Amino acid sequence: MVAVPAIWLAAALLAGAALAPLALTLRPALSARGRREAALALHRAQLTELDRDLAEGRIARAEHQGAVLEVERRLLSAAATGDPASGAAPRGPVWAALAMVPLAAALLYWTGGSPSLPAAPLKARLAAAEQQAREQARLVMELRTVLATLDPNSEKAREGYVLLGNTEARLGDMTGAAGAWKTALATRFDPTLALEAAEATAEANGRVTAESAALFRRALAAAPSDAPWRQMAEQRLAEYKDR
Repeated sequence: MVAVPAIWLAAALLAGAALAPLALTLRPALSARGRREAALALHRAQLTELDRDLAEGRIARAEHQGAVLEVERRLLSAAATGDPASGAAPRGPVWAALAMVPLAAALLYWTGGSPSLPAAPLKARLAAAEQQAREQARLVMELRTVLATLDPNSEKAREGYVLLGNTEARLGDMTGAAGAWKTALATRFDPTLALEAAEATAEANGRVTAESAALFRRALAAAPSDAPWRQMAEQRLAEYKDR
């Protein structure tokens, strides 16, 4: 027997729960009695009531016979009248469409999803993220230790500070990233790196400061006219001027 993945069972249960209310509305309803049957039942009840009135002495026999004849005439007239054909719409197409909804959803998931991937429990993902954060923090400490032994004006130190800034930015420490990149800029200026340092400084402070605005200006002045980030830098400078 082929084992069914739990995700398909869960999807089937969810689809059934979602479509159950609609399916219940499509059940064949108990057909109400037509006008013919209602009229026949009414006239039979009238005959019963006339017989009871005669037995209790409420009406005379002649009146009873006349009333019975009239009711029987109406009864025969109602019995000869047929009910109109039922106008209930066919439910077949609706049932077919109802069945196609979960089938179409399963097909879309099968073509675009990844049902064969193993489950990734939250606890395991959190543990992996914490381990990665610890590794990155260890890398930052090692970089700082190595950089402390280098000539701060050397090209090797500059490359190390650029790497340190990239790592700090991945960790979300924009203050540390801006500091490392600005140290690298002191050795050799690069407009793209200046832009990154300016943006990191602005993010760390929650706004464009005088320091980050100065870096944006230096980056724009040194960058080629077709630099893809020129418009963004100009918008950031406009934010500083609008304050």
